[in-house]
Amino acid sequence: MGPDPAKGADCLVEARAVSLRFGGVAALTDVSFEVRPGELFSIIGPNGAGKTSMLNCISGRYKPTDGQILYQGRDITGLKPNARADLGIGRTFQNLALFNHMTVLDNIMVGRHHLLKNNFLTGMLYWIGGAQKEELEHRREVEDIIDFLEIQHVRYAMAGTLPYGLRKRVELARAVALRPDLVLLDEPMAGMNLEEKEDMARYIVDLNEEWGASIIMIEHDMGVVMDISQRVMVLDFGRKIAEGLPDEVKAHPQVKRAYLGEDDDEGGSEDSPGDPADDDAARVA
Repeated sequence: MGPDPAKGADCLVEARAVSLRFGGVAALTDVSFEVRPGELFSIIGPNGAGKTSMLNCISGRYKPTDGQILYQGRDITGLKPNARADLGIGRTFQNLALFNHMTVLDNIMVGRHHLLKNNFLTGMLYWIGGAQKEELEHRREVEDIIDFLEIQHVRYAMAGTLPYGLRKRVELARAVALRPDLVLLDEPMAGMNLEEKEDMARYIVDLNEEWGASIIMIEHDMGVVMDISQRVMVLDFGRKIAEGLPDEVKAHPQVKRAYLGEDDDEGGSEDSPGDPADDDAARVA
């Protein structure tokens, strides 16, 4: 079934009955949801619930076994990650994926690489006519991002020498460098202290409200999720068990049992540790 044109204007991302299996292991089962333009949408759930797998299906790292991913009304299920970046989808990773031997400035510039107009056929003429002008424009954009995330003092530092909290900020800067319409954030506050979390939460809200980016965020800190999210979806064992406003989700009985651990002596806590990089395949349906 093709996309509904009337729905496209009100829906930025749509997952339609998405399932993902790794052999006999089900990471996702029949998950459907929508994210509206300009929305800050969070996905929560216990370790191994399928959160990162869902983000990987949206970014193109994984292709769903069944179902569809639509972006702005277009079926992108079969598109490669670079093609999705060209459409305006940026992301950060649960485990840092910076170039440690490069400066902060160069790491952020990598995020704008796909926007460069140069190619093999036009390279020589382009270099003579417009390369320097374009380079200045890209530098200007990057400096705006550096100012926004308050990392001016480390712009020339090697990324690998920075404290963990600053490296997380640099990775967000690189994701934002392509000026995406949609930013996928995979546990942006994992491993941070309270002050670093407060700063990151502020940057995410400003990115959403001032820069106009739609955001899909995975995060284990329930306080942050409930404070800054407009809507929340809960996964457990690869299935959606709740979706709605933060207060509605927080009061949902299944969420209390599966995520907050209420009425379950072995349940998770609000400050559960972060998932391993690909732990979504670790739970058998």
